[in-house]
Amino acid sequence: MREEYDIQNLNPRKNPYTKKLKKQITINIDSDTIAYFKALSEQTGIPYQTLMNLYLSDCAKNHKEPKIAWS
Repeated sequence: MREEYDIQNLNPRKNPYTKKLKKQITINIDSDTIAYFKALSEQTGIPYQTLMNLYLSDCAKNHKEPKIAWS
């Protein structure tokens, strides 16, 4: 095994998944919302955090804005 390798020339392709990296955060979510996604998770077989991420990604992609009405 060589002591030195030219890392730049070993694999010149860029990682296509670097734009889709996930970042761990802390967020406060209502218990009812978590229960909804957990129930949906049981029906679909998809982990609830993945479902939440899919939903939020869809909202961001389609530029959905919340409709807030204070009464």
